[in-house]
Amino acid sequence: MVTPSTVGAPGSAALSQELDKLTKQELIELIESRNDGGIRIDFAGKANARKLARKVRPRTLRTVKKYGAGDEEERSRNLVIEGDNLQAMATLYRERGQVDLVFTDPPYNTGNDWRYNDKWEDDPNDPGLGEWVSADDGARHTKWMRFMYPRLQMMKSMLKPSGVLAICIDHRELFRLGQMLDELFGPDNRLAVINWQRSATRRNDKGASSGQGGVSVATEYVLVYAKEKSKARTDLEPRGADADYKNPDLDPEGDWNGVAPWAPGAATHQGMLYGAQSPFTGVLHYPPGNQCWANEKAWVRKQLELWGSEYEERDLDDGRPPALLLKGAKDPREGDPSADPVVKKARKKAEKVMKGVIPELFFTKKGDGRPRKKAYKEKIKQGLVPTTYWAAEDYGQAFDLDAASWGHDQSGTSESGARELTAVVGDDHGFETVKPLKLFRKVIQLWCPPDGLILDPFAGSGTSGHAILDLNQDQESSRRFILIEQGRPEKGDSYARSLLAKRLMSVVDGKWASGKRAAIDGGYRFVSLDKKVDAEALLNMEREDLTDTIIASYFDADRRRRDSLVTVPPKKGVKYLVAKNSENEGFFLIWSGPDKNTDFTETVYEQCAKEAKAAGLGSRYHVYARLYVFQTGNVVFYQIPDQILMDFGVDLRGEPYHEEAS
Repeated sequence: MVTPSTVGAPGSAALSQELDKLTKQELIELIESRNDGGIRIDFAGKANARKLARKVRPRTLRTVKKYGAGDEEERSRNLVIEGDNLQAMATLYRERGQVDLVFTDPPYNTGNDWRYNDKWEDDPNDPGLGEWVSADDGARHTKWMRFMYPRLQMMKSMLKPSGVLAICIDHRELFRLGQMLDELFGPDNRLAVINWQRSATRRNDKGASSGQGGVSVATEYVLVYAKEKSKARTDLEPRGADADYKNPDLDPEGDWNGVAPWAPGAATHQGMLYGAQSPFTGVLHYPPGNQCWANEKAWVRKQLELWGSEYEERDLDDGRPPALLLKGAKDPREGDPSADPVVKKARKKAEKVMKGVIPELFFTKKGDGRPRKKAYKEKIKQGLVPTTYWAAEDYGQAFDLDAASWGHDQSGTSESGARELTAVVGDDHGFETVKPLKLFRKVIQLWCPPDGLILDPFAGSGTSGHAILDLNQDQESSRRFILIEQGRPEKGDSYARSLLAKRLMSVVDGKWASGKRAAIDGGYRFVSLDKKVDAEALLNMEREDLTDTIIASYFDADRRRRDSLVTVPPKKGVKYLVAKNSENEGFFLIWSGPDKNTDFTETVYEQCAKEAKAAGLGSRYHVYARLYVFQTGNVVFYQIPDQILMDFGVDLRGEPYHEEAS
């Protein structure tokens, strides 16, 4: 291990050799540690921990379709990875520098809440799960730091220059985690130390169970760091900034901004889960996810009738309270509701209202979209906001909080998080405390733009994914997520399958344990980490596995951007086409398995052109094959295995099957 004290020692050949082994980033850290006089944390095994992230091999990804959700396009946007998070982040090479927010909840080291394998100290690719680290293990703090340090390194590498890390922790490892983050990110890049009230009631344990010496523990923490503070979104105000409030309909109440008409609390406000029919389209709108209507039913009905038509309450036998329907309208769930004469008449009246001051409850896209509610600037300035303000509010840019306290009314509680999980998956999940959706929604809104990418390496029960799906539905945003969860595979199952996937599937399709909810837009692909990525493994793959690997690895180097590929389902007459990108270009895999003819020839090209035409794709083809025998201007060629290895970030110099492109 090279230390600052050894730098500059004259005539040291050994030192020169050691320096040659360091990466650019390690050299920068070494120089900084010598010159800036900064504080550096030290612990047994740190030298190895610093190097582990470089030693981890990426893995092939095996799609497990039955645990995914949504159509092919929605599945291509989001990803759930089952497996070790260090190996998973190494596999996500194409996402390095592309993530807006890493938001995660690692093990708190409470005792038997995480595993450690001593072999990982030398070989992070060892498949062993390790042993549970007990509360009476004298080395548990050191083991925890050795476990976390390479993962924190990898999390930092995943962030954009403007990206932010928000990581949950409690008092047990708060100081050690803070010191590691100060070293890795720099104390000047610390944006916030937030303590949030995890319990709304005073506990009677006097802190005995947590070693707090008679002080009851009611709060936990979120440490927030920017990769580069000068580039982070650091000037957040509520999206009540004057520029966001307008008055297009000359409303006498003044400038307003559209917000979601929902609020959290479906589990405790069952009477507020009814559907309301749009006077424009006849579509029945239900509160999404774990949301309910934010205002009383009488208010909602009055607002709907301000669009010019009379409404009535009607029981639709949908397991919910009576819906608000246009009087005399047909059941909107049967057939095309817009063809109903009652709806047609209501639309004409509503379009006339649209020409003047519109009601406080309105519909986007000139009436064809979802319901929204006016939030008036003057009322918000006066503080006249509902108690659900934090949950329903939209945020623009993040701000420098430094240190802050969030009461349970702003962040939710662990108990409410457990109730939210129970409502979705049932009461057999075994968790007494779960991070609340409100906390996750708030952090995501503060530090991730509406079209940003969120990574959660310790996904647990899937609260982050649930919160993102909810926010996308409520705000019509398009945030994406990558969730990683190992779970407990030694029991023949894992949280990734039995809990996380179950929760997200239920959120997407609306089939909650507590009753049917409205399905929401969204989906994800579920994959499991498989074999280590090397040339030999790739060349011995069957076609389906190699297809998954290509989709996982593809990165558009010319445009320097990630491009999620949409899988093209196999069908009769299609031999090579496997996927398409956002520009409607086809991706073709010339591969029938090991020891088969896998070259790109003129005959193969003609078949690819035929398949592209039948699928309505463009004339630019992306082709994966072993050899480029037939060359033509409209083909982008990727050699197997070289290009796949490079897209995973593997150094080809050590690969036995490396070949120069023909």
